Amino acid sequence: MNPIQKEIERRLTFAIISHPDAGKTTITEKLLLFGGAIHTAGAVKSKKNTRKTVSDFMQMEQERGISISTSVMGFEYRGRKINLLDTPGHEDFSEDTYRTLTVVDSALMVIDSVKGVEDRTRKLCEICRMRKTPIITFMNKLDREGRDPMELLDQVEEELGITVCPMSWPVGQGREFKGVYSLYEKRLILFDPHGKQEKENSVQITDLTDPLLDQKVGKSLADKLREDVALLQEVYPPFDRKAYLEGLQTPVFFGSALNNFGVRELLDCFVDIAPPPLPRPLEGGSYVSPFAEKFSGLIFKIHANLDPRHRDRIAFMRVCSGVFERNKTYFHVRSGKTFKTANPTAFMAQDRSIIDEAYPGDIIGIHDTGTFKIGDAITEGEILRFTGIPSFAPQIFKTVVNLDPLKSKQLEKGLDQLTEEGVVQVFTRLNSSQRLVGVVGQLQFDVLQFRLETEYKAQCRFEPTEYTSACWVHCGDKARLEEFIRRHESKLCRDREGRLVFLARNRWTIERTFQEEKGIQYYFTSDYES
Repeated sequence: MNPIQKEIERRLTFAIISHPDAGKTTITEKLLLFGGAIHTAGAVKSKKNTRKTVSDFMQMEQERGISISTSVMGFEYRGRKINLLDTPGHEDFSEDTYRTLTVVDSALMVIDSVKGVEDRTRKLCEICRMRKTPIITFMNKLDREGRDPMELLDQVEEELGITVCPMSWPVGQGREFKGVYSLYEKRLILFDPHGKQEKENSVQITDLTDPLLDQKVGKSLADKLREDVALLQEVYPPFDRKAYLEGLQTPVFFGSALNNFGVRELLDCFVDIAPPPLPRPLEGGSYVSPFAEKFSGLIFKIHANLDPRHRDRIAFMRVCSGVFERNKTYFHVRSGKTFKTANPTAFMAQDRSIIDEAYPGDIIGIHDTGTFKIGDAITEGEILRFTGIPSFAPQIFKTVVNLDPLKSKQLEKGLDQLTEEGVVQVFTRLNSSQRLVGVVGQLQFDVLQFRLETEYKAQCRFEPTEYTSACWVHCGDKARLEEFIRRHESKLCRDREGRLVFLARNRWTIERTFQEEKGIQYYFTSDYES
């Protein structure tokens, strides 16, 4: 294996997904803590603690204790280069999460053991299943009184349609929670709250009949563990890495991220079994291999004002093949132009460091002057077009009212840049110059207004419209399309790409309209064009 192949094989790129408040951002912090990337984890919910969560770097995220935008964090652990992406859990920011899932090779799914499988968990798992993305599951908050662990396993299999394989098992629960027994490593791990799981907290117990188990956790909990493990071995199949890599089986770990319970075991197993960089899909059904000699990369996220002090704009790129080199000239496929980047960066949330090279699986930042769009392909001259990055039809539409005419340019710039980031979608009506803002969820308006005010110093308000549904419109017959536009001009607008969009009061109106309009195609999702 040559040096480049070794660098590719040692990379692991994954996203953390969950329902809001399941503990996703907390476990992100603890993975970074055990990985040596940080020395003190923040506490999202603690108002007494002045430290802020590392992965939530936007001011609004820190104030509300929610993740609004995907954070990228890279660190080294056991000789592997790990690229971790902490995604928004709230459904109002779904598009950011879906885009992120197109550029990772595996996922860590966090489930609140008190609440069990929730709506967002179902949807995100469905997206992973469609793409056959391997999933490791972490049952969180075992230090609280919650659902029976066996019940949680059954619920995952029934509701998420994936076979489970317990890799650790809780010893007690709630107030009696003593730690976990690693079925993967045959070790009993005892914990102090917020400890680091040092060697003295770990006891090798290969045979559960060993009386040492009774000494460590008490006879009652020891007997319960023995009964549970015997039942697990009867009911659930052993770990099958092939089934895991195909997205058919999920290894399951138990613990408490807040108290560091079970996180190190999870990380160690992840490093052992998670897939290295995988081929990325292209238009036409082909793939680009990570081991291809020539460089290719995919822009999947754009963020303006990542550092408000410098008013910069960064394009996030997944390296798909070859080696990316600093100061080398590359080809921007959509524009047909070449460019050179002098300061490519690696990420630790909002902190960045300049790098000289990057390999498949790495997520890097490129300084952007407004050239790049989500879905763009960067190559050494090859014409490649990546697929799988969707834009979803909004469900809430509002008009934008400028409250300060002297700041019109700032407002326009802010709307344009935040639209390019995918924070919201902006549409211009055909029969006027009126602009409509479309979102999937109401919280996106809060984010938009907050960022316009704090980053662009623009004041505006949003007024409701009658529309709650939309679809993109296409027709290969130019005359037929023009006829359709004449008939429905008051309900039509164009998105920032110039594509035609039909607005309606509800989904039923759309279905009825297009039943009558023969030859006109409509769709509720749109791939960004490369």
